Amino acid sequence: MSITQILFAQSTHDILVSGAIDLIKTDNYKLFDKAQVGFEANYFIERHFAVGAGAEIWTRQRNSFVMGARWYANENIFVRFRGLIGFNDAALGAGWSKAVNENWRLEAIGDYYFNSSQFAFRAGVSYIIKRK
Repeated sequence: MSITQILFAQSTHDILVSGAIDLIKTDNYKLFDKAQVGFEANYFIERHFAVGAGAEIWTRQRNSFVMGARWYANENIFVRFRGLIGFNDAALGAGWSKAVNENWRLEAIGDYYFNSSQFAFRAGVSYIIKRK
């Protein structure tokens, strides 16, 4: 582990605020036919585990309140589980996060939605609020 990775890592009690947009989803049949974006805030209970809440906004479906958790295997790879209240679905996903600087990260996430049997790939950015 390098000094750079330690400096850019999240710590216990930090808050990760993020937003992302679906680039590909299995029920998108035409380009720009519909859009789906997500916003969430995650609170790190421990260095590698966070709980969060947010919203999913669709142009063609019911919007949802989201609650979930993230577990980080290392500084770049994470697994997340989310419940979508309103759309009545749950999603299991895996993601990659790359630090741009001390507070900003780029993210790529793949999610599988259980009830709708859909898969989505999304990209976004996140900002870490350091709680020292």
